[in-house]
Amino acid sequence: MTMAGTGGASASGAGGDRAGGDRAGASRAELGGFLRSRRARIQPAEVGLPPGRRRQTPGLRREELALLAGISVDYYIRLEQGRGPHPSEQVVNALGRALRLTGDEHDYLLRLADQPPAPVDPAREVPANVLRLLERLDGFPAMVINACFDVLAWNRMLVALIGDLSEVPFRQRNRLRRVFSGANAAASGNTLELARQCVADLRAGGRYPGDPEVRRLVDELSADSPPFAELWASREVEVRRSVTKRTVHPLVGELELDCEILTVPGHDQRLLLYTAAPGTTSHQALDRLRASALRAVRPSLPTRPARTTLESTP
Repeated sequence: MTMAGTGGASASGAGGDRAGGDRAGASRAELGGFLRSRRARIQPAEVGLPPGRRRQTPGLRREELALLAGISVDYYIRLEQGRGPHPSEQVVNALGRALRLTGDEHDYLLRLADQPPAPVDPAREVPANVLRLLERLDGFPAMVINACFDVLAWNRMLVALIGDLSEVPFRQRNRLRRVFSGANAAASGNTLELARQCVADLRAGGRYPGDPEVRRLVDELSADSPPFAELWASREVEVRRSVTKRTVHPLVGELELDCEILTVPGHDQRLLLYTAAPGTTSHQALDRLRASALRAVRPSLPTRPARTTLESTP
């Protein structure tokens, strides 16, 4: 099992004040953009309104949504334009009902409206109890990621599945960069759906736009990857709780794995655990992969998690 080290710094003084103002402005802009995107997807007939004539924009008009939410049109326009104070929880709940938001989307809107203090850098120190759990999960590939999708720790079965991440620079251990880089860029089928889920999950995490590190990752991928930019612009919000991954392993062949995503309590980290249904060819392939991993273990390997020095953050 391998684990990365820690790092990060906090801003203070005038620079911190400017950063706080930037975060507040970005939060208001994101609030307005999110409201516009959700309003555009609702058709008048869905909420009992006539379609009307001369409708030039998709979805509801601003005045229609304001009426449904029970707020003034002028106030709603200011919200979409990123002006004025953040809405109260009562107003957010009314907008959530009018916009027919999912639970994840409603939580995201609440976070934008509450203007929370800037979060600390995504945690990189994996709790000792989680590391011990990774050791015990020696029959299944497993890893720990943070809010930026950086892989922080993993077990030997993950090494058998995808290779030794300790030999990869920290920056390249980022799962989003792998999905949207080069030959791995989202194209079609299972990969495209995985990409969509990852992007929606990144937004649902609530660290954008307030967290500078998440913002840098979003800006980088938006500039380098048109598929990411398109998915990010859609403003989908969905927490990933499980996903099916299909891949071809050079040693054991085709694999269809169920990935369960478990939150690490008290930390902004998640444990990803890959399993296969008993009796399936994928389950048998995992057994062969486990046997291969056991044969590859050398007596000289350390019994405690090895630490590596983090490279500069992106």
